Amino acid sequence: MTFRHRLLAATSLLLLALPAHAAERKVDPTFLHRNTDKLAEVASDITTPSCHFRPMFGAGGADLAQASGVAQFAEVVVDPHGSCKEVTAPEEDQIVVVLKGQGSSSYDRQTVPLANEDFLYVPARVPHALRNDTDAPMTVVVMGYHTKGFPAGPLPSHPLKDNIANVPLEHVGSHPQSAHYRLLLGDSSQTRDKIDVGSVVTSLFLMEIDPGGTNFPHHHPREEEIYLILSGHGTQVAGSGLDGVEGKFPAGVGDAYYYRPNTTVGYYSDPNISSRILCIRSWQPGLQPDHRGK
Repeated sequence: MTFRHRLLAATSLLLLALPAHAAERKVDPTFLHRNTDKLAEVASDITTPSCHFRPMFGAGGADLAQASGVAQFAEVVVDPHGSCKEVTAPEEDQIVVVLKGQGSSSYDRQTVPLANEDFLYVPARVPHALRNDTDAPMTVVVMGYHTKGFPAGPLPSHPLKDNIANVPLEHVGSHPQSAHYRLLLGDSSQTRDKIDVGSVVTSLFLMEIDPGGTNFPHHHPREEEIYLILSGHGTQVAGSGLDGVEGKFPAGVGDAYYYRPNTTVGYYSDPNISSRILCIRSWQPGLQPDHRGK
């Protein structure tokens, strides 16, 4: 028997000796892809006959690592004159962004009007529910993040809401001039965003990329990130690909990508078209700085 045959035989015996659960252990993906046109509706704690929950990542979805801080990232459609169940999440901050239509959200017995492209921060412990009193559907994206292990700050004295159009465009850091940012929401250590509150989400922003432009592929060593393309089309960068640098995928409206920490992330807008992308970045639990900023 040759050395190669002996090695193959020894490997086979080793695999047979492994417990079934060890042989079936799954490897966490470095990124995930979804498209809003292909989402399946599932039951959730907010669903009613007029409130439809379509998960992308997290609750009701699949494949997120156990270590992920993402509780849910879902499209919710509220029918005309419909409503969702009121819920209170004791350990989950949520952000609601209106993608289409208008309606309202109850917020600790207050009513908060919601218009197209409004964004609303709902901290853990606050009861809330979506409602639509108009004659057209309201579509929102609900983003929830686990707060266990993060410091709990005081509840805001009033609902924190604004509109994407109210946030000025600007350039950020070392990103190219072809990428423009509306900095919507950050954590309480920040001072640059329209709303700076909470502790898990480090940045919610709207990215606008010029025709043929890019934000330049990069990575975040300690943060998870999600991109959702609102308009335009181009090339999404996810992971290192066969060249060890950039994995590239055609992307258009409704494509959503989740990235684990340290995964290459980026976007190239196709020539002759600009792209708008809703992005959210958050600490992966256990990787966030401590109270001393380490």
